[in-house]
Amino acid sequence: MRDLRRVGRMLAMLLALALALAAPQSFAEQVVSGEVAAASLPREAAQTLRLIRARGPFPYRQDGVVFSNREHRLPAQPRNYYHEYTVPTPGAHDRGARRIIAGGNGEVYYTDDHYRSFRLIRQ
Repeated sequence: MRDLRRVGRMLAMLLALALALAAPQSFAEQVVSGEVAAASLPREAAQTLRLIRARGPFPYRQDGVVFSNREHRLPAQPRNYYHEYTVPTPGAHDRGARRIIAGGNGEVYYTDDHYRSFRLIRQ
């Protein structure tokens, strides 16, 4: 009987964990790392921000494409609201993991882990 209760408690804990992981996240949890000052970003990010403000020309053909926010880590917005831009990574043999995501109202987010987390850039 004691073993049965222990198994029941373990199942209840696993169910609670599964529900917590499946629950929708709040905005504060979605943009995991909070905010970052533009001046504290890597210099390649500062250059990408300048190119975004100038509307190009961009070094990568993928720059400016729609970012669909499939992971739902940024605030929910209509389709085509977000656009992504590459932040070059020195030594990388491809585009690397760093990106700036620009929103339709001028807000910009930085990720250095390929969309797993974002920080709102304070200009």
